[in-house]
Amino acid sequence: MDTVKLAARKSRYSLGSSIQLMSPLQHLKTTSCKSNPPTETPTTIAGVPRKSKFISHDLAINLIRRENNPERALETFNKVLHQRGFNHNNSTYAIILHKLAQCKKYQSLDTVLHQMTYETCKFQEGIFLNLMKHFSKSSLHERVLEMFYAIQPIVREKPSLKAVSTCLNLLVDASQIDLARTLLLTARKDFHLEPNTCIFNILVKHHCKKGDLASAFEVLKEMEKSKVSFPNLITYSTLMDGLCGSGRLEEAIDLFEEMLTKHQIVPDALTYSVLINGFSRGGKTDRARKIMEFMKKNGCNPNVINYSVLMNGFCKEGRLEEAKETFNEMKSAGLKPDTVIFTTLINFLCRAARTDEAIVLLKEMKENECKADEVTFNVILGGLCRECRFDEALNMLERLPCDGVYLNKASYRIVLNFLCKEGELEKANNLLRLMLERGFLPHFATSNELLVCLCEAGKANEAAVTSFLLIDMGFKPEPNTWSLLIDVVCRERKLLPAFKLLDELILKDF
Repeated sequence: MDTVKLAARKSRYSLGSSIQLMSPLQHLKTTSCKSNPPTETPTTIAGVPRKSKFISHDLAINLIRRENNPERALETFNKVLHQRGFNHNNSTYAIILHKLAQCKKYQSLDTVLHQMTYETCKFQEGIFLNLMKHFSKSSLHERVLEMFYAIQPIVREKPSLKAVSTCLNLLVDASQIDLARTLLLTARKDFHLEPNTCIFNILVKHHCKKGDLASAFEVLKEMEKSKVSFPNLITYSTLMDGLCGSGRLEEAIDLFEEMLTKHQIVPDALTYSVLINGFSRGGKTDRARKIMEFMKKNGCNPNVINYSVLMNGFCKEGRLEEAKETFNEMKSAGLKPDTVIFTTLINFLCRAARTDEAIVLLKEMKENECKADEVTFNVILGGLCRECRFDEALNMLERLPCDGVYLNKASYRIVLNFLCKEGELEKANNLLRLMLERGFLPHFATSNELLVCLCEAGKANEAAVTSFLLIDMGFKPEPNTWSLLIDVVCRERKLLPAFKLLDELILKDF
């Protein structure tokens, strides 16, 4: 980065700045000159009583927080200062800066920051950590670094290691590596801050995320040499996760054992989750189960995530009985499965043509006050259709909305697709009418397929009526489907429907 630009950023909020002091209120007055002046100037602050009443810091903070308009919030911030004996403090500055950053009023925000350099009250660096997060969300990454530089001239203390780690984490997550490098160099050279474990962990996470495990282990070596930044549980868990993600499962286990024996670092549920997840996804669920058994023996109780990952691994290997055992073991341990866990097991049961067992689980969800969502019901509908239990699927579609259950267009499309595929044309037509009544349009390919099936079955009237219903909903049949429709209607000597179809063809400009 250009040294001149860097120096300019550092000195932007310094006490010796030559920028002319302008209060936020004056700034608003100058910027408002460009627009038409208001016809009437309000005489009171919004929400402030008309009687002269002293507004405390807490009341000022509440007024600013409740104000949706950032300019009026800034007006309130300035007007309370006119009270005799009132001076702004860290809290009032923090709330107005938060409000301005939230509303992306950066010019006014800079004016307030400049004014802070002349205040005598004590500021805390938490204000700047909050602003860093706001700027990062808006992808203003250089401003994130500027907030780090603004800490010393305004707080009048050098930034803490927490400020370094917060700024570094935001820059690394945004892949702003050059800015992150500049931050670390500045922290070491200008503030004599040596990286701690938290800062090194951010670098380890960055390298693992990129898949550069060699660099991640180089950072680990640097940490082991240091007396103030020795690797901790987070360091090793991050590295193990990186190894598992790269399929290097045995190396992850070796690192786990090194962490235990060499450094006596006790793993937690998150560390075990990394290994259980890695081995389960790697198709080695038996090893994952042994890790969970080891976890229990060492006094660390598995959580819902651990059981869920293990159960999912068994499901993917087609070992449904062991998946159900894991599910029941989780419940026996006093853990409550959520919608995702229930739906995962229901899905694999349905795909194994064990839909009745899946329906039992659906009832269990209701008994345990675990609400099934549209994904759960779509899985059940798919299972019923694969077993050609269309009446049950149609009954579910008809009944569920009446029971207050939300269904999406996929719910209807799943059943309609299966009906068309299996040649259940009458049921498909009835479902189509139900869909259209409820405002759901079938998929384009399915609609064409249904019309073609009706034509090939010689159902001229049904094909014509269905085409009219679909066209009214904005559907545009393919040219071949139009030809087939006209042909079958004419062959059946249904001239009136044929003329209507031709009229639609002309009117809709097909």
